[in-house]
Amino acid sequence: MEIRFRELNPFNCWIWLRFGSPLGQAERSYVETLFDSWFFLGKLGGFNAENLQCHEEGVELGWMGYDLEGAERSLPALMHNMGVMEYREDWARCWLDLGTSDAFSLDVLINSLGQLNRDVVEIEELLIGGENDDWPVEQHPDSLFPLDDDEDEDQEFEAEPDEDEQGFGGDSQRDGNSGKRSDPRQGNGISGFDGRVP
Repeated sequence: MEIRFRELNPFNCWIWLRFGSPLGQAERSYVETLFDSWFFLGKLGGFNAENLQCHEEGVELGWMGYDLEGAERSLPALMHNMGVMEYREDWARCWLDLGTSDAFSLDVLINSLGQLNRDVVEIEELLIGGENDDWPVEQHPDSLFPLDDDEDEDQEFEAEPDEDEQGFGGDSQRDGNSGKRSDPRQGNGISGFDGRVP
């Protein structure tokens, strides 16, 4: 798996994957579950480099004293939002607002995708940031910051011709009752979670 970083805006970041061949539904499910799990950890503040007490303690963790006050003093590191995975032939891409999560969140994603590549599905390339010439990046509807070249802030998210009005491909998972694609991030309350535990 080749890994390349391109121009990266953490608040408006596209992650691109090129596979050995177009994915079937089972392989897509593995990829989407990985991204959803990673995003939920980020949404809950899991990627906070200011509070890595166990990692910094080293090998011997027995009887370690955990500094709760130090953990409370660390600044929040929360991912803000994530789009649905989009597919085109042997490519997939996903939009993310990485928010204030720390960069080691990308290390966790890379490590996880590396294992997925070894065990489940062949990933030829992982590209972080930038855009592909043959698959233009549109203004994502959930982005808090407009694209730099959209001076009038009127650019809209354009669906592909073979996609429905919500931007989902024809072979996406659909809810049997409504005909709409089921999004695992909807309906569980986490998309509006602000990082505070009740």
